[in-house]
Amino acid sequence: MEGTHIMSDAAVPAVPPTPPVPLAALLAREDLGLRQIAGPTDSGTVIHGAHTSELSDPHPYLLGGELLLTAGVHIPKATAGADASEPTSGAPTPEAVESGAYFDAYVSRIVSAGGAALGFGLAPVHDTVPTALVTACDSHGLPLVEVPPRTTFSGVARAVWQLMARARLAELRRVTEAQQSLAAAASRPDPVRAVLRQLARRVEGRAALYGPEGTELAAFGHAPGEAITQALAALTAVVHPAAARGAGNCATSHNAPAAAQSQQPREVSPRTLTPTSATDAVAGTHLTAYALGSPPRFALAVATPHRDPGTHTITSVAAVLLSLLTGEEQQSGTGAARVSALVRLLLGAAPQDVAPLLGGAEAWLVVHARPADDTSSPDPLMAGALGAALGTALVDTHGDVVRVLVPADREVTAQPGWTCGVSAPTGPQAWPSADAQAARALARARATRTALVRHGSRTALADLVPEEDATAHARTLLAPLAGSPALVGTLRTWLSLHGSWDRTAVALAVHRNTVRQRVSRCAALLGADLDDPDVRMELWFALRQE
Repeated sequence: MEGTHIMSDAAVPAVPPTPPVPLAALLAREDLGLRQIAGPTDSGTVIHGAHTSELSDPHPYLLGGELLLTAGVHIPKATAGADASEPTSGAPTPEAVESGAYFDAYVSRIVSAGGAALGFGLAPVHDTVPTALVTACDSHGLPLVEVPPRTTFSGVARAVWQLMARARLAELRRVTEAQQSLAAAASRPDPVRAVLRQLARRVEGRAALYGPEGTELAAFGHAPGEAITQALAALTAVVHPAAARGAGNCATSHNAPAAAQSQQPREVSPRTLTPTSATDAVAGTHLTAYALGSPPRFALAVATPHRDPGTHTITSVAAVLLSLLTGEEQQSGTGAARVSALVRLLLGAAPQDVAPLLGGAEAWLVVHARPADDTSSPDPLMAGALGAALGTALVDTHGDVVRVLVPADREVTAQPGWTCGVSAPTGPQAWPSADAQAARALARARATRTALVRHGSRTALADLVPEEDATAHARTLLAPLAGSPALVGTLRTWLSLHGSWDRTAVALAVHRNTVRQRVSRCAALLGADLDDPDVRMELWFALRQE
């Protein structure tokens, strides 16, 4: 068993990087006419790029994985001519010995720098590849490619990048198709098993789900051997300490044998920081484990015959989907309770009778939110993310506004990228009133360019007047505006913004001249001087009862 590698979330690439290309694919290009004349031919050599250098020691300038191209300009004349003077029998000449030492040092430096292969160009400097160079490449296991005179190094480099671009396109297509198939599987009647089955198919390996006690709940794909099965369980324990305590399997020292690792229980302190994912390898099979949920209740383990960025991306997507599908909320039946609450509301049940199914909170807050940039409409994913940030799944998207119902015991704070309006705490029977409060608070937040505005508490003056009397007075005072919601809404917003035409226009998404016309119409219908602060106060008092 190789050493276990713990991976951090920050190290996960957003998209798979450009994959390398096989040297064999470059040799297969008939237009290049390349020919391998030394080094292993069946090693599956891959190259990550092409680099030209005529230095006698290119080691400092190699990153690893390159096809190094040279025309042999750096080869000393005496060394270059050693092959011709070397006798066919007997002891080698001093020049030949010097030639062998030069090329041996040259090739060894390329190999130590991680060079994948060496390409030697014929003409204009050399008519043939030096025999000592062929011998050195065979000795160090470095593929040596002969580049014919008609083929330029720039042509070879361009061919490498073309092959890499095709490989990247194929890899991105593979990842995209896998993501689509995983998303489709997540919407099927048995989503967890469907996702596992699709994951095993896409990575050509095995995918298994482990439960809270470390037991294998479901698995699909090729059946592994006993050693791999034990290694998967041990790796799962690294990201899921509860499973380690339940099953007694774990991965301890990186140098410990597999059998010892699977038998030694791991004592995990509650304060221990547990990694979210880890990798290992057994007998050429690559293993990966992911913790699902926070704190983790389940774990995903995957065994694949190869490890590449595309496979890593696919398994990461599957882990995210399975985290959602196996979350605490999905397993607790809360979703079914919410559906039941909706059905009861549709059948005429009172909100206060339905509220216990939504979490049992006595008081609630209604939040209205819009994207802060005002240039995009919120989609379900954005709305769901906002609800998760506010600690609730009771989210509704309507037009440009996301409405969220939050238990009043949870603090609602400003959310990056959103403009929010929050109602006063209220019981279920007053949800419609709280919805209107949140809408007005959002309008004020947008007008004042504030991230979050809360609906103010009832003033002391309102507490001195019985609610029935205040409502009757408001209806009488505002009777001339009855039947014109646009006038009432404009007057309310205009008063709340201290008579600012521009801010009111922003809040209502209308032209400032429209605001002026509506406010003038209100003044005419009410027969009131809206510049009088006493009139404004009385109207504001009445509008709060609406």
